[in-house]
Amino acid sequence: MIIYLHGFASGPGSKKAQFLHERFRSHRIELLVPDLSEGDFENLTLTKQLRVIERLADGRPVSLIGSSMGGYLAALYAARHREVERLLLLAPAFGLSRRWAEWLGEDQMSAWKQLGYHSFFHYGEGRERRLSYGIVEDAAHYEDFPDVTQPVLLFHGRADTAVPCALSEEFARWRPNVQLTLLEDGHELTGSLETIWTAARGFFGL
Repeated sequence: MIIYLHGFASGPGSKKAQFLHERFRSHRIELLVPDLSEGDFENLTLTKQLRVIERLADGRPVSLIGSSMGGYLAALYAARHREVERLLLLAPAFGLSRRWAEWLGEDQMSAWKQLGYHSFFHYGEGRERRLSYGIVEDAAHYEDFPDVTQPVLLFHGRADTAVPCALSEEFARWRPNVQLTLLEDGHELTGSLETIWTAARGFFGL
């Protein structure tokens, strides 16, 4: 079983998810692409998303592909579930808890906490959506760099302005199980999908 975990404010219809779904289908492998918010983006947390993965995997051997926040979730899940066999991570958002303030700035973070929600553009729905401050409080309970021991194939763009590639370099530095490739691309990595797929085929034994 292979599960794809989409990024923040995204969904099953993302370009990367659909690209990989079609490629795996050409090898007669079903790539499961769940909606990690389960229709409730406003109350999204890391813990709730991890439960979605847990229910879907149901204790069976599984491989995970994760993009951005989905990549961070994949690493968190793998560190807690040894039945995970391997991971393909695409610009994973390591250190999510401490990066909220870097993204929004102190004033917006204070307003988010005081008001209880903040509006984000949801790329999967094409509109603004509210998000509870609970995701920030929940994320603070999780480590920046999960202790993943499974084989990891990791891609990150050098021109990524959303999640610096230095985070992936730090994650890979002391982990011989991690194969990191830096690409001349941005956060979405949409210009490198064929390169990623070529490496992924060998990684998954196709």
